[in-house]
Amino acid sequence: MPLIIQIVGYKNTGKTTMVCRLTEHFKYSGYKVGTIKRDAHDFQMDTPGTDTWKHQAAGADITAITSTKRTAILKPHTESLDQLLAQMSEVDIVLVEGFKDASYPKIIMVRTASDIDLLHQLDNPLAAAFWPEASTFFSDIPSFPAFEINQTEQLYKKIQSLLTSP
Repeated sequence: MPLIIQIVGYKNTGKTTMVCRLTEHFKYSGYKVGTIKRDAHDFQMDTPGTDTWKHQAAGADITAITSTKRTAILKPHTESLDQLLAQMSEVDIVLVEGFKDASYPKIIMVRTASDIDLLHQLDNPLAAAFWPEASTFFSDIPSFPAFEINQTEQLYKKIQSLLTSP
C-alpha cells in the first residue's frame, strides 16, 4: 500500500502547485508517484466528437483508451477516494489534492487567517504550508510543523521520513 498524503486548503492557496513540486521531488529521488485531484466542478476530459466520447455517449459504463505512451479509463460516475486509491497500488506515494474529509495525513495550505481554522477542523494534520503573509498566524501554535510555501524541499523531507520509518 502506498503512502497517502493529502494536500488540502481553500481555493487559490497553492494546492496544485504544491502537488506538482512534491511530485517533482519524489520523482527526482526515484519514487513512483500517483496523484488524485478532487474537482468541485463537472470537468470535461474527453472532447465531444472523439471516439471515446462517442462510446460514453452511447452509454458505455467504462471506456478505456490506450496508446504507446499512456492509458486512461473514463467512467460516467463519481468514485470515492478509496476506490481511486485502490487503482494506485503500483506507486510508492499518492499525493491527493482535496478530499478534506478523508483521514489521511494532510498538508494544509494557509494563505489567510480563515485558512488557519483548517488546522483545528480537519483530521490528521501533518504540517502546514503557508504563504509569507500568513507566517504570523502560527504564533499561537508554535509546536505545529509549518513550512513557508517555497520550502518544498523541507516539506518533501518531512513526508519522505514517513516512507522510510518502520
